[in-house]
Amino acid sequence: MRKVVIILALLAIGVGALVFYLNLDSWTEDRIVTELTTRGVPKPMADCMATRMVERLSPRQLAKLERLRPQDGEADVPVSIAELLERLRRVDDPEVVEVTGSAAAVCAFSI
Repeated sequence: MRKVVIILALLAIGVGALVFYLNLDSWTEDRIVTELTTRGVPKPMADCMATRMVERLSPRQLAKLERLRPQDGEADVPVSIAELLERLRRVDDPEVVEVTGSAAAVCAFSI
């Protein structure tokens, strides 16, 4: 009887963790969509990009995208190539930049 209770408890913990993980992905995707649309990306494209980014990047890598936000004295959207490159350097993860750029390209042509 004791083994059954332990197995059921572990199963419940596993199911709870799975549900939490799936909701976390949904929450993360929603947050990315919100950030992209706030910066002027059309909603259908933001939805497409967020799905691809959540699938291909870890939570830690997704957090690095926050470094793209404007700092003091910067416009919401980069006004020059130099400013865009500076923001991309702040991300400091080539894979994050690659995935974000490829998601934008694929989604732009598929919408």
